[in-house]
Amino acid sequence: MAKRPPPPSDSQPDLFAASFADIPIRDQRDTMERPFFSLAKKPRHAPIEYQVGDVWVEVSANPKFGMATIWDADILIWASTQVTEALDRELKPSRTIHFHPYNLLKAIRRETGGEHYRRLRAALDRLTHTAVRTNIRGHGKKKIASFHWLESWTEVIDEATGETTGMTMTLPDWLYDGVLMRGGVLTIHEDYFLLTGGIERWLYRVARKHAGQQELGWSFTMRQLFEKSGSTARFSDFAIDVRKAVEGNALPEYSMAIHKNDEGEEVVNFVRRSQLPVEDPNFESPRYSRRRLAGASGRKSKRFSNIEP
Repeated sequence: MAKRPPPPSDSQPDLFAASFADIPIRDQRDTMERPFFSLAKKPRHAPIEYQVGDVWVEVSANPKFGMATIWDADILIWASTQVTEALDRELKPSRTIHFHPYNLLKAIRRETGGEHYRRLRAALDRLTHTAVRTNIRGHGKKKIASFHWLESWTEVIDEATGETTGMTMTLPDWLYDGVLMRGGVLTIHEDYFLLTGGIERWLYRVARKHAGQQELGWSFTMRQLFEKSGSTARFSDFAIDVRKAVEGNALPEYSMAIHKNDEGEEVVNFVRRSQLPVEDPNFESPRYSRRRLAGASGRKSKRFSNIEP
């Protein structure tokens, strides 16, 4: 199954006291297409080394905790949403975010409870100990950034009950600055959190970054996708997984298709479902425009006037 059902009582409490329909979910665009995370649920310790042209990314796993996964990245998406929503509401954002784990898990459409709190702590550890080096956003490609996905995280536990009363996480400068910069975030569909496969999740982020609202969508050869993914699988196995994802066609907002080019290479095309012909079985009507830019007082946020819908 490419997409799991939403958890019981699926809603988003206490995230600025709003529901999914009220707050757009934002993803930092520089993290969406390149191999920053493991796509496998099995712990990964092998490093990621990626270079295309002058752009390169290196990701190193911690021997104890392993590499941060694309599911762990849900926490960073949630944090990016908090920062941009604060700015939309003309509040002062911060790299350090205070939260209760219940609210975070509900917001990323996970189950709540003891086992899921344990998994959240493990994800925070992987994010804190995964090391990243890249020249993305380096002026002239000579500036190198070295960081961990989280600088730190804390948890406060009630000694009498043993229950968590609150947590904090602190974002690295590279991610925080990327969220704040103009055009630094893209809205994503809330059903992204329901995708079960690492390949499907990564393909959605690639589609959202490149295909956007373009009438003809965007295409990559299978080899290009493989090189971008950072997958440890053999190319043939990666291609099988992508073909399965295309056959399942379960990505929110985007439809996928495969054809061969003149050189006989497989090409994967992503196109927004609302751009397909109405008679196409994969067509979906454009979504109702959610509240995206109104501040708490109803004023339009100038800071994010260039966020893509």
